[in-house]
Amino acid sequence: MKIRHARLFTALTLVLAASSSAQDSGSYSLIFRQGMIYDGSGNAPFVGDVAITDGRITAVAVHITGHGVREIDARGMAVAPGFINMLAHPEQSLLVDGRAQSDLRQGVTLEVLGEDSMGPLSATMQQQGEARQDDIKYHIDWDTLDQYLQRLQRQGISVNVASYVGAGTVRNVVLGEGNVQPTPEQLAQMRGLVHAAMEDGALGVTTALIYVPNTFAKTPELIALASESGRCGGLYSAHLRNEGDRLIPALQESIDIATASGAPAEVYHFKQAGHDNWGKLDATVALIEAARKRGVRITADMYTYTAGATGFDAAMPPWVQDGGLEKWIERLKDPATRARVVTEMRNPHPADWENLYAGAGAAGTQFLNFKNSVLKPLIGKTLAEVAKQRGTSPEDTIIDLIIEDGSRIEVAYFLMDEANVRREVALPWMSFDSDEAAPSIEGVFLLSSNHPRAFGNFARLLAKYVREEKLVAMQEAIRRLSAFPADVLSLPDRGRLKPGYVADVVVFDAAKIQDHATFDKPQQYATGMKFVAVNGELALENGEPTAARPGRVVRGRAWTGYKDGGCRASSADWTWTQ
Repeated sequence: MKIRHARLFTALTLVLAASSSAQDSGSYSLIFRQGMIYDGSGNAPFVGDVAITDGRITAVAVHITGHGVREIDARGMAVAPGFINMLAHPEQSLLVDGRAQSDLRQGVTLEVLGEDSMGPLSATMQQQGEARQDDIKYHIDWDTLDQYLQRLQRQGISVNVASYVGAGTVRNVVLGEGNVQPTPEQLAQMRGLVHAAMEDGALGVTTALIYVPNTFAKTPELIALASESGRCGGLYSAHLRNEGDRLIPALQESIDIATASGAPAEVYHFKQAGHDNWGKLDATVALIEAARKRGVRITADMYTYTAGATGFDAAMPPWVQDGGLEKWIERLKDPATRARVVTEMRNPHPADWENLYAGAGAAGTQFLNFKNSVLKPLIGKTLAEVAKQRGTSPEDTIIDLIIEDGSRIEVAYFLMDEANVRREVALPWMSFDSDEAAPSIEGVFLLSSNHPRAFGNFARLLAKYVREEKLVAMQEAIRRLSAFPADVLSLPDRGRLKPGYVADVVVFDAAKIQDHATFDKPQQYATGMKFVAVNGELALENGEPTAARPGRVVRGRAWTGYKDGGCRASSADWTWTQ
């Protein structure tokens, strides 16, 4: 009874507070009328109105008596802050289609680009970036992260974008793709590149430690770059060095980097990869919660599926990839090197790298994309099927295909346990990501496939884990899709339905929102999202994209365009809200 009374008191307090903001007169750009308002705080929802003027939320109330230039009847619908995709990969897809339809139709209003960044770039990286393109073709006419972001905004985007600066990116600029360690002078140059990107508006520094050249970075190098990010008000976010056999020490490394640098840490796509590691969930949760109790600012994000998606670079030891894609492929053509690689690929528990192929097995590895049009009929098949068809071992099939395709080849690896996914969804310090592009179901995007998380991750959360399985209350799910990630990213005016905040607002049918993408048929839009306002302008109306492109670049707090922008002496000079 005490719990019920407490909830009733909270709900009444919220309604009274909302009522106090009601306007007796006035004109607004847009009003959503009489929807079930989830304001992002995690508090109980209430029926009311949300008014918008000049791209900002003007009022949130049980009833607003003013009028809007446009009024939308939201009765029977949920009204919430726009969703934040904490790890998105539309870097290329937005260059050819700014609508970001796979995410927009799920309510995503902010794409956070991560793991590596589209700048800074050296001349060599620019050349490699164009040479290594597959179906999506574009000219690289930028060399800084800011220039790339400005290009997106000039072309027109339906959603907002923000970006980290990649630790692997700045390493590549200074050191190339080889297994080398920076001199003190080179590390200072790398720190300078991070500093410049942070003042251009990056949210922090990020890395993906299973991929070359990122994997060659040692912990002190990462601490140095995270320290630079921290003194610029940013995070350290990482795809851990290992998500399987050495998950615990890899997670401890991120905690140690956060502790030493003073920067908050974010764990990308939290998981326990491979059947032998499914039992490590309790230990990883305990490690994070113990760190949080000590005052370490560490959080995580996840996607709501049991398969990851990456390339066959995650199926081979780093030594054979030393120097980048072209040198990797050339080495694989040598019979002695090939034999050694095959032997190492068959080891499910290598000592110094993470073998995702061994964790998934040939039957649990599904092809998503090829560069070579001759190989595209294999999309959707498993490695086991293709190996049988070709009459070669799975390992030899992988090597042959890499050589034939001239790329790392995109695949899905089935690695995780559904029971663990269900438990992770309920963790209060967990936000959500797609770890995918934001494609449409048309044009160039039909030449390849996707992991279904591109089209269904956020709708799946709300449909399966909130509505059907009731693992999380709707108001808590909305909090961890909006206000919580905004706080983690130190974005002070986003993630809440609150006067003065940026008007990123979604309206959806909570009883009908549904993902439809599957691994067999991933390119299917989610349904149930009715309206999406981005910066106060409708980007989605009655479930369909509008002609508007209201998306903007969202900058981190060291951006020199802010009145109090710029970096500080240390991370201690910032207030952290998470």
